[in-house]
Amino acid sequence: MNASSSATGRYTTTAIALHWLLALALVGIFVVGVVMSGMPFSPQRLKLYNWHKWAGITVLALSALRLVWRLTHRPPELPAQVLAVMPPWQRLAHHGTHGLLYVLFFAVPLIGWAYSSAAGFPVVLFGVWPLPDWVPKDKALADAIKPWHAVAAFTLAALVVLHVLAAIKHQLIDRDGLLARMMPVR
Repeated sequence: MNASSSATGRYTTTAIALHWLLALALVGIFVVGVVMSGMPFSPQRLKLYNWHKWAGITVLALSALRLVWRLTHRPPELPAQVLAVMPPWQRLAHHGTHGLLYVLFFAVPLIGWAYSSAAGFPVVLFGVWPLPDWVPKDKALADAIKPWHAVAAFTLAALVVLHVLAAIKHQLIDRDGLLARMMPVR
């Protein structure tokens, strides 16, 4: 962590940028996923599937960048005044939620990629770069993988909602300024 970040208790500018970029990407990809899965077979649905896969690979890359950044730039500790009033179960929920978010940042796109490979629909990033298939083409395997992508995606969405609700609680109820550490502007 750089000196200015540790002195202010704020996340680094890079960590903040990656957080909000990934947040926007996750909301967008989730909405596209829900919309496309409810559409009848059409050219528009195929286009949305391709966009969804491209966004998934982008989320995977952003997640890798974010993880590398976090491992090389320790995030600021929770402020002492927050820790003093935070019950142990909330500390556990704080760390558990962040850990599960990171796991699902990787699991959801990797499961989706595996499903796409098994279903015989390769990922061609931005319609230009074919990515290797993760698993062999196998309809039974695709049928087995598909529900796991949905379960993982909805679990990720639920954790994102929980994360947002916790941030709102800290801002509006606790009024402890915790949210300001991740806001792009002071």
